Amino acid sequence: QVQLVESGGGLVQAGGSLRLSCSASGRTLSAYNMGWFRQAPGKEREFVAAINWSGGLKTYADSVKGRFTISRGNAKNTLYLQLDSLKPEDTAVYYCAAGGGIQGGTLRGISYWGKGTLVTVSS
Repeated sequence: QVQLVESGGGLVQAGGSLRLSCSASGRTLSAYNMGWFRQAPGKEREFVAAINWSGGLKTYADSVKGRFTISRGNAKNTLYLQLDSLKPEDTAVYYCAAGGGIQGGTLRGISYWGKGTLVTVSS
C-alpha cells in the first residue's frame, strides 16, 4: 500500500516562503502523475498544482501561478511545492496526491492521498 507523507508546513508571515515535501513509500511512483491540493477552513478542497510522471508537464491553479513551483525529486518518489510570496488566503491544509491524469488543468482520478500539512500565513 502506498503511503504519502507531507512535511514542511508551518506559520509564516505574508510575503514569506515555505517548501513543502511529500515522500512516498510502499511502491515507486516514478510512473505516476502527482499533485498538490489544499483545503482552507470552511471551504472545499481545491487543486493547487500538478506535475506529470517525467516532470516535463506542470500545471497550476490561477491563484498560485507565478508564486508556487511544483517539482519532483530525482528518484521521482518525492514531490515538492515551493511556496513564495505567500498571502493570508493561502492558509490551508496542503495535501499530496498521486495517480490519475492531468486533464482540464487539474489532476483527476487520484489513487493516493496524504494526510496533509498545515500552512498558516499571518498578515
